[in-house]
Parts: sequence; C-alpha cells; structure tokens
Amino acid sequence: MKLFFFFYFFGFGVFAYFLVPQKSKAQSITNGSLIYNDFCYRCHGVNGVGRDNLIPPLKSSDYLLKNINLSIAGLKYGLKGEIIVNGKVYDGYMAYQGLDNEEIADVMNYILNQWGNNYEGFIDASQVENIPKSIFEK
Repeated sequence: MKLFFFFYFFGFGVFAYFLVPQKSKAQSITNGSLIYNDFCYRCHGVNGVGRDNLIPPLKSSDYLLKNINLSIAGLKYGLKGEIIVNGKVYDGYMAYQGLDNEEIADVMNYILNQWGNNYEGFIDASQVENIPKSIFEK
C-alpha cells in the first residue's frame, strides 16, 4: 500500500511539473527589467553605464560576461572588494538586495541581453540556487 501511494504522489508530481508552463527567456527579460528598475538603476544607471570610478558598468562589461556565476553570486550574497571591469579597478560594495532566486535569474537575463550585451544562454532559478557563497573564495 505504501508503494502505491509513493508512485501515486510521485506520478502526480511529475505530471503537475509538466502542466506548469516554464518561463520563456523573453518573459524572464521582461520581469528582469522591472526588477532592474526597482533595485539596480539608481547605481548602475538607466543605460547600465555605472558611475565614474564608483560603480562598474553593466553595458559591455567583460567582467559580467566572463564571470556569470560570480555576477550571480554578487546579486545573491552581495559583493565587496576589488573587481576589474573593462581594465578598470573598482573597489566598492554592493549590498545584498533581498531578491529570491527567480528574481536574480530574471534580472541577470535582462542585464545580459541589454545595452548591446548578448547572452545566448538562459539563467534560471535552479542555476542561481546552486551557486554557493564559497564561489568568492576561488
């Protein structure tokens, strides 16, 4: 009888998973633009260019495009210390914003596909979830 219930609920879970529509990249980018406008634009700017020597750009950022998991970790845990963006050293602090994994994925998809950035991949909540804080120690 226990085996019956196990397979019944397992089967129902698998079936329900496929009934729930998965978010498209376009929808993620749209959602990400709203999050960016709520949390990010004050520092990084409407056009993603950052601020002089204080805030690094997101537009055409070599750091962002070459270090996607580190960039995700910066949103997930906050970021402090030195990073090099487009050959320029930035030594600042970005506070943890309180975003959940889905919101981080959406804003990353937005940033990675705006202002001339072009990322063919798709960031999802499970990728964000699997990035540990220890990634900064490498």
